Amino acid sequence: MNEHYRILIDCKDEKGLVYKVSSIFFHRNLNIISNNEFVDKAHNKFFMRSVVAGEIAPDALRSELTAILPKNAHLEVIAPRKKRVVLMATKESHALGDILIRYEAGELDCIIVGVVSNYDLLEPLVSKFDIPFYTVSHEGCDRDEHEKRVLAQLGQLGEIDYIVLAKYMRILTPRFVEAYEDKIINIHHSFLPAFIGANPYKQAYERGVKIIGATAHFVNNHLDEGPIIAQDVIHVNHAYGWEEMQRLGRDVEKIVLSKALKLALEDRIFVHANKTIIF
Repeated sequence: MNEHYRILIDCKDEKGLVYKVSSIFFHRNLNIISNNEFVDKAHNKFFMRSVVAGEIAPDALRSELTAILPKNAHLEVIAPRKKRVVLMATKESHALGDILIRYEAGELDCIIVGVVSNYDLLEPLVSKFDIPFYTVSHEGCDRDEHEKRVLAQLGQLGEIDYIVLAKYMRILTPRFVEAYEDKIINIHHSFLPAFIGANPYKQAYERGVKIIGATAHFVNNHLDEGPIIAQDVIHVNHAYGWEEMQRLGRDVEKIVLSKALKLALEDRIFVHANKTIIF
């Protein structure tokens, strides 16, 4: 069966790696649809993403590639399949709604298996897309207990490739992050850490900022300091009120978050030293 596989390689850099890998593809009669590579000279690290087509025996291909790669190389031979995604939200609808619309339009090659929220306010929106909605209320329980309930709900949804925090406004503990390491994508306004707390757009307006934007990143155990996936900004000036800045900022947030998710679904992201290499 002629299928497209994605080959991801992350290893110590050596001479001839591209040649060796390409030779294996050639001898196995595989067509290279696309190929990207990058060398991080500061860390002597080699990164390569290839899309190949042909009659592929994944285990045999993995074995041959492992034999020619440096010791402790990270290798993935990814079969074509739709990744399983869970969205998490609180009260704001813009980021969640944008992803749902793009999903309905076929722009996101995945299966959204459910939306989890600590409120039920967004259930009417989600129901329009025929996607399961799960309310895990935080009322009457501390953060630890609430997180246990959320993890239990996620566990019932089966295999999860990515969790997208579509303005989910609760801080995740190290236990949660460890359970889904490099699988949680978050969005925040790019004012952080300068404008933290309530109404950052009003704070930005009062400081007379000239740009507003958003950052999508993987979640780690340091608040809003995980590896950055995508960013964008727009210019503003003194004529903009904080409400207009907020509206424009939300537009940037939803576009950046959807872009980050699309990159993840297409296996274009390598994480190294709290940074990302994106092909």
